[in-house]
Amino acid sequence: MKPVISFVEIENRVISATYRSLMVTAKVVLVEKASGRQLPEPVTTIASSLPVGALRIRLPDTLQPGTYFLKALNGRGEHAAQSRDFEIG
Repeated sequence: MKPVISFVEIENRVISATYRSLMVTAKVVLVEKASGRQLPEPVTTIASSLPVGALRIRLPDTLQPGTYFLKALNGRGEHAAQSRDFEIG
């Protein structure tokens, strides 16, 4: 089954997302859409071996407003999945 990561909502600088078929040790990173730049933080590692799960990702206070998306990287650091775009304001 193809890996999926889905943005759910952002509230109080915390992103809620769900995932399916991501391997243990996969990483979820935040990417700024305009530049395509992967941000150094936050980085969340999938620790559960269950095929589905949910994430809560706290945003750093230094994060600038803009359009972003979540990107999942497999254990080798290769692109596995991407969420839809969302605004951080």
